[in-house]
Amino acid sequence: MQSNDVDLVDRLAMALSAALLLGGIVVAGLIETLTGVPRGAAPVTNDAGEVIATPTIDPNVRVALVVGAILVLLAYALYRVAVPHVGATGTGEATTEARA
Repeated sequence: MQSNDVDLVDRLAMALSAALLLGGIVVAGLIETLTGVPRGAAPVTNDAGEVIATPTIDPNVRVALVVGAILVLLAYALYRVAVPHVGATGTGEATTEARA
């Protein structure tokens, strides 16, 4: 049986990483789709080299949001490794359920 002990740090990490991922993938994708013809990440040029179409949201912004979400999850994982989980006994030791 798994423990359902979710504390403030767990909730913050889940909420922040989910918000960044959804913002970088879903929301930005919907904005790109709703603003007109879907375009690739690179600017579209004509034969003369003039830029005739660019994405609505810069791809670097979208990548930064997704990488930020991954960094939040990495920081959370490092926190969980460094800080012992406090069980129902109030000590830093693992409970019998967690040991099994």
